[in-house]
Amino acid sequence: MSDYQKKWLYLILLSLIWGSSFILIKRALLDYTALQLGGLRIIIASITLFCFAPKTLFNIRWRDWKWLFWAGMLSSFFPPILFALAQTELDSGITAIFNSIAPLFTTLVGIALFGALITKRQILGVFIGLFGTAALIVAGMEFSPNQNYWYAIFILLSAFGYALNINIIKKHLSHLSPLAIATGSFGVAFIPALILLTYSGFFSSVAANGLINDALWYLLALAIVGTAIANILFNKLIYLSSPVFAASVTYTIPIVAVLWGVWDGENINAYQIIGGLIILFGVWLVNKKRK
Repeated sequence: MSDYQKKWLYLILLSLIWGSSFILIKRALLDYTALQLGGLRIIIASITLFCFAPKTLFNIRWRDWKWLFWAGMLSSFFPPILFALAQTELDSGITAIFNSIAPLFTTLVGIALFGALITKRQILGVFIGLFGTAALIVAGMEFSPNQNYWYAIFILLSAFGYALNINIIKKHLSHLSPLAIATGSFGVAFIPALILLTYSGFFSSVAANGLINDALWYLLALAIVGTAIANILFNKLIYLSSPVFAASVTYTIPIVAVLWGVWDGENINAYQIIGGLIILFGVWLVNKKRK
């Protein structure tokens, strides 16, 4: 299989996996708090990666750990917590649509901090995407007043973190294997997540009520498949393609997530769909290559 075919295969697999992650977060939040869910997701994903490659951490050079620290905090620690916080107030489908702003942030970060070049078309695409995000927030506040759209800030912060992470990996860590990057990133996030989980009262709750519940199975699927395995695939995608192409996985994530949300009884109105399409049109302009 050629590299071209591989990168499209990884893009499709990630769209299906991450598109399904939002409904898994929603179900897991039925029995866990947002902090517990975020902390457990990181810890389980970390242990999974440590089992896959126990020697990987020892083969990473000391000078790479500086960049792995930032990659780990920006992509492996904060986003799982921020997404869980966002979905305490927002439907899973809407959360996924907001997440589609990531490629625009990737372009802006690449230009501002990593010396990437930009065209007039890409500038137009960024502004269109930001307009779509604003339209989505306004439509949600007007037609879904039961949801707190201020919590969309957590999604935008996560998207910004992903954008920084993608550019860091592409510029400073591309010599490492995708498995090494994923394992190192979660190795960085493991201890802070354990401290967070202790602070959240999880262990006292387990002592009182036991560990096994229905939400645990959703959490395990989210952590092992939707986090550990997906991060390895995503790092492979970054290795095979450009940062903006890798971030374009958000084209199809909202489609999968919205379908899951509708199946689960969520309401998506036409104005929210239009806002999402505007964002995706802006992303398309940013990614479109000249003939």
